[in-house]
Amino acid sequence: MSSQRERTIKPTDLRGILRYVPMFRDHVFVIAVDGSIVSHENFPNIVTDIAVLRSLSIKVVLVHGIGHQLVELAGEDNIALSDIQGEGPTDVTTMSLAREASALVSQSVLEHLSQAGLRCAITNAVRATKVGVIKGKNHLFTGKVEKVDAPLLKTMLAQDILPLVTPIVCDREGQSLRVNSDHLAMELAVALGASKLIYLTPFPGLQVDGVVKVNLPEDELNALLANKQVKLDPRIRSKAMQAAKALDEDVPRAHILDGRVFGGLLTEIFDKVGLGTMVHANDYDRIRQAKKKDAQALYNLAKNGAKTDALVSRTRQQIETSINDFYVYEIDDSIIGCAALRPYAGTKAMEVCAVYVQPFYHGRGVGRKLVEFTKRRAKELGAKKLIALTTQTQGFFQSACGFQPGTQADLPAERRQELKSSGRNSVVLTFSLSRLQESVR
Repeated sequence: MSSQRERTIKPTDLRGILRYVPMFRDHVFVIAVDGSIVSHENFPNIVTDIAVLRSLSIKVVLVHGIGHQLVELAGEDNIALSDIQGEGPTDVTTMSLAREASALVSQSVLEHLSQAGLRCAITNAVRATKVGVIKGKNHLFTGKVEKVDAPLLKTMLAQDILPLVTPIVCDREGQSLRVNSDHLAMELAVALGASKLIYLTPFPGLQVDGVVKVNLPEDELNALLANKQVKLDPRIRSKAMQAAKALDEDVPRAHILDGRVFGGLLTEIFDKVGLGTMVHANDYDRIRQAKKKDAQALYNLAKNGAKTDALVSRTRQQIETSINDFYVYEIDDSIIGCAALRPYAGTKAMEVCAVYVQPFYHGRGVGRKLVEFTKRRAKELGAKKLIALTTQTQGFFQSACGFQPGTQADLPAERRQELKSSGRNSVVLTFSLSRLQESVR
């Protein structure tokens, strides 16, 4: 425990935290807390960490489990449970105890959130349906998520209300069903377009052969889950499986960490090493260097961007001449976004330009992924600084991509003259590529 404490960020260490604030501001984090963690002595500290996230304009949705409390209630009355985790059949007796356990846990969570000064509310924004019969076995009162009322949850978040979602969920007829909280949190993260899905558990992370996997690419996680020789605790396997599903639905990060460690939540989010396991999507699999055959598609994107004066107008010939500077983002073999890297001769600087995403794909993080890709590519090419000139997307480059205000003095003389001649009066922004060594969790 002492070694873990040495790695944690103190909640008061805002200097280390604030540099990440523009990157996460107004993003949604879905946090799933095991029932055993709610009853642990560290839970009040977790609530304090959540209060810190809210103070930094990070929106939080909280999901709680009940397995620990369910076992305790069953032990008091010597009742045999049909299922503990909400994955197998839930009989009438187990369902009755699950409702009682959920009420107790929800009230405890509400009390802690209230003590921390956080506005919160239990919500019925999720609708469930029965799992039904699987391989001949009737799962009775076990449910799965059928629908998430995302507009309702987003309204609550916009009003600074923290939604608390319980694993007892009603179906269309208002009947209560037991839903596995790992599955519930995954569905919420997908529906809300969350930036992070975080599981707080009584485990140090996803362990393989006694070693915690710290950074795990999505494809490596899928390979682990498919390998029958890899033994995982069933509770961790459940979270890992749901994390994989979330990433497959475009949630970029999922975390599995020990909720018993003081300051662990902030450490996992804001420290470059982290505390538990972070599973990350293969963000750049869909990005490649442009080819000659892409010229027409790039011309169409540039033409659409020029209509609103977001991009400089480019002819097809100009694009063909500089095709090697362009990178494209593909979905189902269709180019839906692009960016270009322009070298500044005789300097250690490059310019990211022609960043454009088809309107239908706005809000899905495509533009940010393109810019992050160009950062890494520019660094590979030996650049020390990346520059962006923009007339309409200053907020995007600063808030989502971490750029800082610059001046025309950051540009070489030829580029300054070119900018003056264009009359666009673009804002100059800069990004120091040395910052890339600090991996963002």
